[in-house]
Amino acid sequence: MNNVNVFEQRPADAYAESPLHHAGLEGLIGKGPASAGIKLREKKLLGHLTLRGEPDDQAFARGVQAALGMALPGALEVICEGDRSLQWLSADEWLLIVPGGEEFTVEQKLRQALAGVHHAVMNVSGGQTLLELSGPNVGELLMKSSVYDVHPGNFPVGKAVGTLFAKSQLVIRHTAPETWELVVRRSFADYIWLWLQDASAEYGLAVSR
Repeated sequence: MNNVNVFEQRPADAYAESPLHHAGLEGLIGKGPASAGIKLREKKLLGHLTLRGEPDDQAFARGVQAALGMALPGALEVICEGDRSLQWLSADEWLLIVPGGEEFTVEQKLRQALAGVHHAVMNVSGGQTLLELSGPNVGELLMKSSVYDVHPGNFPVGKAVGTLFAKSQLVIRHTAPETWELVVRRSFADYIWLWLQDASAEYGLAVSR
């Protein structure tokens, strides 16, 4: 597992498009109602990496913390530090999101820190995007979109869950009292965007930068 060829999948001079590039979100910025109950921002072209390993292996846990400066989160937890986050996905899998352009360097650091330790790292940046929803009515929108109970008593800040959403599947992350994030697969991006427009109509939707 240590003899792996690691390639920079998105060089600085390469042209990259968000899964929602053709939705024209940039042209909608500032055009929504000032009183919108929901604000949407695509946190596009970030680096997305999946990390796998044994959480009970102390060498693995120490290596991750040494490389990232973040401890492995436990079940259904997400740790956010600015544009960086580390989220539990399953018993032996985590999602790491870093600023765009840093994913290659971070992957190398992880592989170096975990040399000799059972692990796997995969760059999945091109396969998904991150949508941030904020405002006083986000909870109501999520309640009618997802089968998962998003009441704050059941879904506090710092929790993240993969669940059904509008007849598709995505990850919901609660990152601040009135701020949530959706990790959306590229193949579902258009559908989720159309759904969010319709589901937020009664509250007002504003796209922000």
